[in-house]
Amino acid sequence: MSLSDLAGFRRRSLSFVAGALSLAAIGGCQVRPLYSDGPTGSASTALAAIEISDANDRVEQEVRNALVFLTSRGQGEPVNPQYHLALSVSHRTMGVLYESTDNDDDDDDAGAGRVVVKADYNLTRTATGETVKAGNRAAVALVDFPQQEFAKIRAIRDGENRAAKELAEIIGADLAAALGR
Repeated sequence: MSLSDLAGFRRRSLSFVAGALSLAAIGGCQVRPLYSDGPTGSASTALAAIEISDANDRVEQEVRNALVFLTSRGQGEPVNPQYHLALSVSHRTMGVLYESTDNDDDDDDAGAGRVVVKADYNLTRTATGETVKAGNRAAVALVDFPQQEFAKIRAIRDGENRAAKELAEIIGADLAAALGR
């Protein structure tokens, strides 16, 4: 066996060993779906058994409606809930891009803004009152403020709806992760 044959053999065996080690390392990794046992699994069943507290205003109702749809997969609220989700939502609209106006007053008008929707939530078991998951989340929607007042009000409402839906999806993912364990 020549020296070049020996070097080629070493390279091939080294690459074989490296490949075998990487396959062994990858074999230890797992990818587990969020709803663990599929759409009819335990996490999905637990999500469908969540009762959500009543809303106090329109934006909170938007978050609540989206959460009911997400947790129950469109089947509505549970008849015999195993969990209760206490939900408290707040929202505010603020300008972020101000344009100076030509009129005599010192006020500047916002040409764009953002809608921030925040929620505090607490998921408890109805049988024991034990807290399963608690937290707070927020979602932001960017909004253009047109000069016409009705269009501005409608743009803000649209931003609130978008932020409420996004917030519901974030909270729904938190709940699914907590119940999937």
